[in-house]
Amino acid sequence: MSLSKNKIKLIRSLKEKKARNEHHTFVAEGTKLVNDLMASCRCQFLAALPEVLTAHPGMKADEMVTASENELARATFLKTAPQVIALFYQPDQPAGEIVLRGRLSLALDGVQDPGNVGTILRIADWFGIDQILCSSDTADIYNPKTVQATMGAIARVKTYYGDLPSLLSGDADLPVYGTFLEGTNIYGEPLTTEGVIVLGSEGKGISSEMKKRINRKLFIPSYPAGRSTSESLNVAAATAVVCAEFRRRQG
Repeated sequence: MSLSKNKIKLIRSLKEKKARNEHHTFVAEGTKLVNDLMASCRCQFLAALPEVLTAHPGMKADEMVTASENELARATFLKTAPQVIALFYQPDQPAGEIVLRGRLSLALDGVQDPGNVGTILRIADWFGIDQILCSSDTADIYNPKTVQATMGAIARVKTYYGDLPSLLSGDADLPVYGTFLEGTNIYGEPLTTEGVIVLGSEGKGISSEMKKRINRKLFIPSYPAGRSTSESLNVAAATAVVCAEFRRRQG
């Protein structure tokens, strides 16, 4: 059985959030990413080169087909066709599962670039942060670009969407960090082992409502001090710097 025109049409339709929500599925491409997701997400459909299915007998799906390179090239969102494309069911992650005490979490406030969101998940995974809260206007974690950028971290980092101030409203004493030009130098500021690190949108920064919830403002200094430099760091780069410093203190 080959990869049919209807299945290719379905895969291509999942570029749009409306279709992803309708089918409650998302696309993953590439042998490593698909294998990573097998452990945590139920696979609805899988199309792969025959040799891939032979080499990876652990790949299982409700429906599996062998596909040619040409068929995969017509279905892919990547510049170079992968050896395997799979559709996974989106896992249910209700907000009631969120636990903020005793751990470090990230919160994305209007981060709209899918690549940045995926990279932030990958960074969180690297630094042992397994929970991210997202505002409703943050890029969809199941966007194909986001999924690919996570490099498999989407299988290990739980992501919750909703109204951020409401998600954080239950604990007034919880440390909530954000980066600001008027903040305190992160390298001299005491950092806690629990709390939430808020990252703002690429263009607007942290929203006014979330600023009210932040109780610890941090600043990432440029080097050397006083030198003319870029206006700001990319949000994913800033995430890496902040997470690395938190974990360095705890190590």
